[in-house]
Order: sequence, then C-alpha cells, then structure tokens
Amino acid sequence: MDFLLSEEQKAMQEMAKNFAEKKIAPTMEEDEKEHRFRREIVKEMANLGFFSCLAPEKYGGTETGYLTATVMTEEIARISPSYGLPFNLQMNSIQPVLLNFGTEEQRERWIPKLINADLLGCFAITEPNSGSDVASMKSVAEEKEDGFILNGTKMWISGVPVAELGIVYAYTDRSLKHRGISAFIVDMKAPGVTQKAIETKMGLFCAPTGEIVFDNVKLPKDSLVGQKGDGFKICMFMLDSTRLSCAARAVGVARACKEHSIRYANEREQFGQPIANFQMIQEQIAEMYVEEEAARLLVYRAAWNRDRGQRNTLEISCAKYFAAEVAVRAANTAVKIFGSYGFSSEYPVERFYRDAKSYQIVEGTSNIQKMIIARNVLGLK
Repeated sequence: MDFLLSEEQKAMQEMAKNFAEKKIAPTMEEDEKEHRFRREIVKEMANLGFFSCLAPEKYGGTETGYLTATVMTEEIARISPSYGLPFNLQMNSIQPVLLNFGTEEQRERWIPKLINADLLGCFAITEPNSGSDVASMKSVAEEKEDGFILNGTKMWISGVPVAELGIVYAYTDRSLKHRGISAFIVDMKAPGVTQKAIETKMGLFCAPTGEIVFDNVKLPKDSLVGQKGDGFKICMFMLDSTRLSCAARAVGVARACKEHSIRYANEREQFGQPIANFQMIQEQIAEMYVEEEAARLLVYRAAWNRDRGQRNTLEISCAKYFAAEVAVRAANTAVKIFGSYGFSSEYPVERFYRDAKSYQIVEGTSNIQKMIIARNVLGLK
C-alpha cells in the first residue's frame, strides 16, 4: 500500500510501529494477565501526535487525516488490540462530532484536551436493552430552564470506568422517535455519574469497558451538541469514523496472526521437516495473506476517500464488515496452525483469537453492516 502513502504518513506509520514494539510489547503479556490499563501509554501516544490527525492546527491538531490515523491504528493493534482502541476514544468519536456539529467554544475547550490525553474520552450509545436498535434507548435528558437533567444507563462502553469526557446520546423528546434523540458532551466525573468496570470480558483485557449510570445529572445548556433532535444524525455520522478505526484494528490483528503463523510454520517441525512444507499449511497461509491484503485495501480506500470529504458510509461498512470477518478467520486459522500451542496463552494467537471477536460486534455488528451494504446496493431507504 506504499503507493497511497506520503513520506509523512510513512514516517508516522514507522513511528507507531516502533512505539508498539518498544513501549507496549515489553509489558503486554503481564498486563493482559492482570487486566491492567496503563494511562501513561495513552499519554505517550498523545505526546507523539497519534490523536491529532483529524483536527486543525488551532486546536492542537495536524490535519494529517484519516488515512494517517488508520495506518497508525493498524500498527498499534498488530501488537495490542487493546491499545488500538484509544484512537477511537480520543480522536475518531468525539473530535469529528465537535468539529462538524459543535460550537467554537466546545471545540476550543475539549479538542486540545483529547488530543493531549489530558482527558480520557468515551462515547455512550449502547444500553442494557438497546444495542443495534439505537432508537430503542431509554436514556432521557429532560430540558430545564438552566439546562438538562440526564437519567439512564449505558452498557458496554469502552473507556469506562476511567473516562473523563464523553459524548452521550439520550432522548429529549420520545414522541419524535429517533428524531427526538439528542447528543451531549458530558463531564464523566460530574455528580450523579457512576462508572463501573465490566470484568467478565472475553478479550481486550487492557482496554477498560464498563457501565455508566446517570442519576439526575445536571447538564448545562452548552452541553448540547448541535440542535435538539440531531442526536441520531450525529450518532450515525460518528459511527462512520469509529467503524473505520475499528476496521483498521481488525487489519492489524489479521496481520499479526499471519506474521506469527509464518514464523511458527517455518520453525515447527513434524515428520522431520518444517510444517511450512505441508500443502495444507501453505493453503492456510496463502488465504490469510490474500484476505489481509484485500481487507487493507478496503480500509485504506475508505480512509483515503474520507480525507477527501466524502460521506462514504457504504465504503466504510464494507471495510468494517470484511476486515472484522478476516480478523476472526485469521485468528482461527492461526490457532489451528499452532495446534495445541494455539490453545495456550504461551503464544499470542490465543489472545488475538479472543480479541478479534470484538470486531464482529462493536460499532454495529457484522449483521448490521451487511444490512447497510444491502440497502445501499439495492437502493432502499
């Protein structure tokens, strides 16, 4: 994919690769076992400009674009899918929302703190009984003279319980159905906000995930992003960016599984020769390679067109769907190539197998992506 990348992008890609290998990898296996999140790693990523790609210079950004963010995200996720997630939380979610729908005061106040990781971000859509069906959410923000009163529960929120700033979606007028949802920028340490970690996760052990309860949380008038009722539109816009980041992480996982499998196939001997000599192993490696390359092309194309101002929902859903499926297949194949060792935490493919499953679920399940793709292709509303 070098033909798509500028010299600056290649330099950022190499910097992310070196950071992942030198700063994350040395403690990664121990951190995974302890389910340990290291804030200092996110801060170091911020100091290197990892979260500055989308914002203009006046907010502390570099405007290097979605493609630059994508190649860096892939490099980090290749080593640690958990630490690929902060690209979403610090940059791909809140920043585009504020840049496209927020006030100048909101942008000046919050975007520099996200870029610098002075504040850890999150976005809250999913609820205990509301996942793919966003419009079925129960959270309510009741308007008062001096602002809003927010009540509700959000579930499976990445970045919780360490989040300090969030984009939260809630109804301001339920009678309008999805057109009655609004978006708010919320101080996650405000009175009435309770965050609780979810410990019973399958993977992504170094990436905090949790539940948020909003109990009569007072929001000032200027916490509203856009206009009342813009929330669903804002949410769908935001998901285009977060799905792109998710797809980039999936490509990183697929690549890692391929690299580990190639190394193992050349080292592991059975019947007096490396298993790389066996045709079925060769077939598996070939399929992993081709699918990873195809996924990367879809993801990079979507990022490249996004940088040109296109609202390319179809491209992004194609990239997210295919990359997620490829990551899971690559991890599954890697475990088979490793045999019993693939079933052991002694090798990282076991961890990648668990982590990869998240990509079929988050930011809209694979089924939701197929629905978006089909409805666009068929010309349905």
